[in-house]
Amino acid sequence: MDSAYTFCIYENTSQLPNNWDDLAISTIFLSKRYFEVLEKSSPDNMICYFIGIFENENLIGISLSQFLNLNKLESFGGRDKRVKTKIRNFIFKNFASQVLVLGNNMLTGQNSYALKKGVDPMKAIKALHNAASSLKIIFANKGIKVHITTYKDFDKQEIKNFDIPEMRREYQFSTQPNMIFSINENWTTEQNYIDSLSKKYRDQYKRARKKAINIEKKKLSLDEIIRSETEIYNLYLHVAKNAPFNTFFLPQNHFRVFKEIFKDKFLFYGYFIGNKLIGFNTLIKNGKIMDTYFLGYDESIQRENMLYLNMLYDMIAYSINKNFEEIIFARTALEIKSSVGAKPVKMYGLISHSNSLLNSFMPKIFKYLEPETIWQQRNPFK
Repeated sequence: MDSAYTFCIYENTSQLPNNWDDLAISTIFLSKRYFEVLEKSSPDNMICYFIGIFENENLIGISLSQFLNLNKLESFGGRDKRVKTKIRNFIFKNFASQVLVLGNNMLTGQNSYALKKGVDPMKAIKALHNAASSLKIIFANKGIKVHITTYKDFDKQEIKNFDIPEMRREYQFSTQPNMIFSINENWTTEQNYIDSLSKKYRDQYKRARKKAINIEKKKLSLDEIIRSETEIYNLYLHVAKNAPFNTFFLPQNHFRVFKEIFKDKFLFYGYFIGNKLIGFNTLIKNGKIMDTYFLGYDESIQRENMLYLNMLYDMIAYSINKNFEEIIFARTALEIKSSVGAKPVKMYGLISHSNSLLNSFMPKIFKYLEPETIWQQRNPFK
């Protein structure tokens, strides 16, 4: 009989094995450098732990966990005022405020774990489950009770690895899809992309570009990010606080730290009218994949100048010009992202409550925790 994989939990990057990054090939979001970003600038209500999975003495898997204390948030998001939203907020505050995430709550996609080639994924998931149990004990010793444990985000193939006896009490869910833009291998310029659009969406492109004719886009250096840090943060907060739901807010130094550590792999674009910063977006080079990250804007200018749509077109143009294969647009603003050509990819997760009675009602409770978004998929291509 095969022996089980073991695990080790690390509190900081200085403790990680020297060969950690040898396994962080599939995504930079499991690399030491990215974990340093989290160490120096994670949200105030987040505690990160790093998990190594071992076969005997050999590191064969790496993973990230994040603990979120939702009671530290002033609000969960200010856009929706419906009764359902108030019920959801009540449930969170009283029964689900202490959340342990196996994965990355700040990103969309499988940034939860990476395994060495040839590793048995189900045995690795069992080790992760055991690590989650140990983390709950670590928090219990600090006087913190974990209410919710969740594993995220996996596609339909990856979620099959969780079909093990240890995970039977977990409720499998699917939330909003990950919007992924695949770049046609025949496109070498932005014009190739524009030519592939149907007339309706070419007209949308032209209209958006015309609306933004007075806006100047500029790639910001580290010094420029530092000089504009207050304005940047205010623009970020404006968008974040108007989202339908939040589980964290970034600290003010986050973009500065990201740029300091990742340098040219982290792109920060400012949008200006005259000398006034009115919006920004950020991109992360992740191998052949471009990950979109956080953004911010002045809502009044955004609407008038179709700024958000122009940002999407800019991201597409840059990614085509630099030979990326796809763009991860994540799981917000689904309809507008589909209007530029992003396609929805269904993502799955697992969730359980520490209280057995409440856990038995998880299918019903989850509808309040993660309300369904109604949207219409667009197809902009000929």
